[in-house]
Amino acid sequence: MALDLGLKHEGEAQEAGKPRKVSMEIKAVAIGEICKRLLALGAGGQARFTGFLSNQRNGRGIVFHVTALAEEPL
Repeated sequence: MALDLGLKHEGEAQEAGKPRKVSMEIKAVAIGEICKRLLALGAGGQARFTGFLSNQRNGRGIVFHVTALAEEPL
């Protein structure tokens, strides 16, 4: 089984000693057993994702490969 999904992050980081709002979205893919956990999490669910970045198959942009997730308070 394989899933194509999008991940969204919003938070705050320090840059040059000042707070900065950070927001990003990235294309992601999950393959194998992890798909069941992602489906159970549902759209809009929050979790900490672990994985790796690689080029998309067409060579345009990057995709995050989800290998694990922790459903913990963020």
